[in-house]
Amino acid sequence: MRIIAGSARGRTLKSPKGMSTRPTTDRVREALFNILAHQVPDSKFLDLFSGTGAVAIEALSRGAARAVLVEKDRSAATIILNNLKLCGFSEKAQVLVLDVQRAIQTLGKKKEVFDLIFIDPPYKHGHEVPTMEGIERQGLLSPHGTLVVESNKSDLPPDLVGRLAAYRREKYGDTALTFYRYDSPGG
Repeated sequence: MRIIAGSARGRTLKSPKGMSTRPTTDRVREALFNILAHQVPDSKFLDLFSGTGAVAIEALSRGAARAVLVEKDRSAATIILNNLKLCGFSEKAQVLVLDVQRAIQTLGKKKEVFDLIFIDPPYKHGHEVPTMEGIERQGLLSPHGTLVVESNKSDLPPDLVGRLAAYRREKYGDTALTFYRYDSPGG
C-alpha cells in the first residue's frame, strides 16, 4: 500500500498482519481523491475506523491542513503513528485510540468541525447509520462539507440519514463509495 499523490507520493505504508483491518485499496483511494480533489487543500479531515491511516495520510499528502484519525485497536493505532512519522505528518495529525462513538462525542465536546469526513467501518456490521447520526448530532461536519462512506457494494448505506443526503455513489469491484452532504444550504 502506497501514497498515490502529493508530497508523500510513493511512500509505502505499513499495515497490520492478518485481517483485523481491511485497508482501502490504492484504486479506491485514487478514485476517492480524484472526486474530492478541489475540496482537500487546506481542509480539516476526519478519518473514522482508520485502520492503517492510509486515507487520512493521502489527504495530508494532497494538502489537507489537519487530520484526526480514529482507531480503537491499539496495535493498528501504533502503525498509524509510524505511518504518519514516515510521511512527515506527525505534527498535522492527531490519533484517537477510542471507539468511534466515544471519539465522536469527544470531538463534539471540543466543538471540532471537519470539511471532509471518511467512514470505513467493518463491512456488514451496521456501523454506518449510527456513526452518521452521531456526526450530525455533534455537528462535526461543516455546513458545506462532504461525508464519504466506504461499504460493500451489496450493503449500501441509505440515501438519507437525518439531514445527510447521498448525492453520488461509485462502485469499484466489491467496494462502494457513497458521498453525502447536508440536504439544505447552511447544513
